[in-house]
Amino acid sequence: MREGLRAYRLITAMWIRSAVAYRTSFVLTTLGNFTATALDFVAILLMFSQVDTLGGYRLPEVAFLYGLSASAFGLADLALGSMQRLGRRVRDGTLDTLLVRPAPVLAQVAADRFALRRLGRISQGLAVLGYAIVALDIDWTPLKVAMVPLMLLSGGAIFGSVFVAGAAFQFAAQDASEVQNSFTFGGQTLLQYPPSIFAKELVRGVTFVLPLAFVNWLPALYVLGRPYPLDLPVWVAFAPPLVAVGCCALSGLAWRVGLRSYRSTGS
Repeated sequence: MREGLRAYRLITAMWIRSAVAYRTSFVLTTLGNFTATALDFVAILLMFSQVDTLGGYRLPEVAFLYGLSASAFGLADLALGSMQRLGRRVRDGTLDTLLVRPAPVLAQVAADRFALRRLGRISQGLAVLGYAIVALDIDWTPLKVAMVPLMLLSGGAIFGSVFVAGAAFQFAAQDASEVQNSFTFGGQTLLQYPPSIFAKELVRGVTFVLPLAFVNWLPALYVLGRPYPLDLPVWVAFAPPLVAVGCCALSGLAWRVGLRSYRSTGS
């Protein structure tokens, strides 16, 4: 792990130096990323211009869910967003060049073309989260305050595990980046809205099968004082760190299995 972190740090530092070498371009692309992701929240604002509540949730409550999911996903996308390019490397055989280098392949793939402009997504999510915290009428206890950074870190780890598992699947599928995006970007979009507007079958799926509900739904409902979906017990709000560890372990196992099955292109 020490070697992997060192390799990741060196490669990302190289790409960061490359990005900031053209400062105007870097600033413009970061602002563009901020603006593009902000359009998701603009769509929510347009909804609330016509209704007072969405699934029984007011605008600040939906903004709280949105800010948490967008920020957590932004952290994972910044650190591991390049994993979706693995299918291309498998198809053209350029993954072979990473295998012969004295550094863990996972670190090399994750750090490849590290895009610092993705900070725009994180800052936009944090801005919405800040608005929600100010607008919400919540009795902030020390436990509820601690839950906010806990959700961001645990949610980022859960999304990160989905990125890694999706990349592992590309060893077999070779062209499955869109499938991976449906679970990463699609999952983040799903979590922007309250669970009360979705069918129970979908809520069960993202709770017990692909546990994205632990990114923000379950812990956030504890902070908001809202009832949990599916009549779940209260303690599930504090389970995100354990769920994140379990997801990371499973995705790491999937990565090892996928990497060992790689047979190159034969060229």
